[in-house]
Amino acid sequence: MSDSPREQDTTHFGFREVPTAQKQKLVGEVFSSVAGKYDLMNDLMSLGIHRVWKRFFVATAQVGKGDRVLDLAGGTGDIAALLRDRVGETGEIVLGDINGDMLRVGRDRMVDRGNVRGFEYVQCNAEALPFPDRSFDLVTIAFGLRNVTDKDAALREMHRVLKIGGQARVLEFSQVQADWFKPIYDFHSFQVLPRLGRLFAHDAGSYQYLAESIRKHPPQGELKSMMETAGFERVSFRNLNGGIVAIHTGYKV
Repeated sequence: MSDSPREQDTTHFGFREVPTAQKQKLVGEVFSSVAGKYDLMNDLMSLGIHRVWKRFFVATAQVGKGDRVLDLAGGTGDIAALLRDRVGETGEIVLGDINGDMLRVGRDRMVDRGNVRGFEYVQCNAEALPFPDRSFDLVTIAFGLRNVTDKDAALREMHRVLKIGGQARVLEFSQVQADWFKPIYDFHSFQVLPRLGRLFAHDAGSYQYLAESIRKHPPQGELKSMMETAGFERVSFRNLNGGIVAIHTGYKV
């Protein structure tokens, strides 16, 4: 019997072409390797700016008291912690992540900080979410979509689990806009990041992959079109720091 199409197809893992069925495992190995040093490395790689991006991402989200939020690729809980005050005591935040090691780090961090009530942790694949239709007022994914094998499926699932009138937000590395800055950004990505990874996380290869994965992620206009194809309305994006990252927003109507 022949292999299924998914087993025969290939996709990118960084700059490498790999069988589609293997990408999820390879990405999982990357994040299991870096989970313990994830926040430290984010600070080092971005000079702490990632915290500003995340605060702005949450501060400008459509969310209020009592809302139910799904934070995909919730990782170490940065977005969920910022959302806590926005949803209040009556709200609920579900942290979803496909990687158990990342999810455990996030859960432990949240508990250590006293963030217990109103949080739920679910190990799940963004391509096939284990939630009913129209379950959430807001769905977020920060620095996670580029690691999903089938991004179109993940966007469709985000749309499916949103309530009517709900908002989806994607915070992700994107395409730098200024030509003069691109060589500087490339040097930082491909020369500095792997060295930081080797020095502080004892893993240069994972950070080489992360730099490559940014270059393979759809640029701003393409991701906007993908969200529209997935069913979102009023899709827009906002570049931060010249397009190093972008926030994409869409609504279910």
